[in-house]
Amino acid sequence: MSKEPWFGSAAEALPDDVDHSVLIGRIWDPSVDGPSPVTVRDGDVIDLSRQFPTVRDICELPEPAKAVAGSDGPRVGGFDELLANTGAANRDRSRPWLLAPVDLQAVKAAGVTFPVSMIERVIEERARGDLTLAADIRGRMLADVGADLHSLVPGSVEAERLKATLIAEGLWSQYLEVGIGPDAEIFTKGQPLSAVGTAVPVGVLAASTWNNPEPEVALIVQSSGRIVGATLGNDVNLRDVEGRSALLLPRAKDNNAACALGPLIRLFDERFPLSRVRELEVGLQVHGVDDFHLAATSEMARMSRDPAELVRQLIGPHHQYPDGAVLMLGTMFAPTQDRERPGEGFTHKVDDVVRISCPALGTLVNRVWHAEQCEPWRFGVRDLMSNLARRGLL
Repeated sequence: MSKEPWFGSAAEALPDDVDHSVLIGRIWDPSVDGPSPVTVRDGDVIDLSRQFPTVRDICELPEPAKAVAGSDGPRVGGFDELLANTGAANRDRSRPWLLAPVDLQAVKAAGVTFPVSMIERVIEERARGDLTLAADIRGRMLADVGADLHSLVPGSVEAERLKATLIAEGLWSQYLEVGIGPDAEIFTKGQPLSAVGTAVPVGVLAASTWNNPEPEVALIVQSSGRIVGATLGNDVNLRDVEGRSALLLPRAKDNNAACALGPLIRLFDERFPLSRVRELEVGLQVHGVDDFHLAATSEMARMSRDPAELVRQLIGPHHQYPDGAVLMLGTMFAPTQDRERPGEGFTHKVDDVVRISCPALGTLVNRVWHAEQCEPWRFGVRDLMSNLARRGLL
């Protein structure tokens, strides 16, 4: 029996109820030397580019799921074929492969949306990026603040009381401010078209010695602020870089291949509304070449802020995104499991395989490389517009 490839199978990548899901994504099509929006039906990948030149065009429709369900186009190939070619060590560049499922949308992320991750951000700050100090700080923080902040509503009277107490005890932090204060942390994770998809490397800077995956659900948001779908995301975090200074957040978050999304967007319909997102559980597995294994679960129900509230803070009268946005919602994953020396917690090693999974959304799989060795991002918005114009799609 042949061994399953590191990036898994098509059955693993797709939702458990794929036959009842409206799915869209993107492929690179060598026959047109550019990307095309696609849908997946009965295991086949269907090209939608003649009707919808970009994924953004689909997501801006009044009823995206209905429009896609009623659309047709040429068959590109089987989803299993494209997935296999995407992750192949020697990819056949004459045949299509999968891309991240968004294109012109702004790539945004919310941080410190789970109490346990809030504590970890405070630890990063107080340790100044030194992972050897983390265990001691963690113990003292939990003793002073308490481990169960799940019921605390950010911006509430109770949260303000806790804030006052922490300030008096010298424990206040900018991360506690966005964790329990009225304003969420929402930042730019990458530029449009910069995200990578499944079955390809995700990147951490070679100089980083303390970093981790962030398994998240990502919402697809129209320019109007309406949420129309969801996918999986890995908001890779360089803990040592961000811990040195909050002003280094762009360097810690936005580098080559630092954001993975996919494999596909599941559009909202009667079977999969926003209320389902609030109940999802996202699984994480990390397998290392050193035989290290980590498993964790992030429960969306334990978020301190509702997904719709985060979207309202992202987009509205105060800020517009004409092409919409993808918003990663944060994680409750706390990378505290020791990998080598006791008390130093987790950090990635090159060639770690990261699996982020959810029955309703499938599985996003990436291998961890140094960002400097990942495939450079060279196809930008100007290239996309030129390509679509040559194809007669604009």
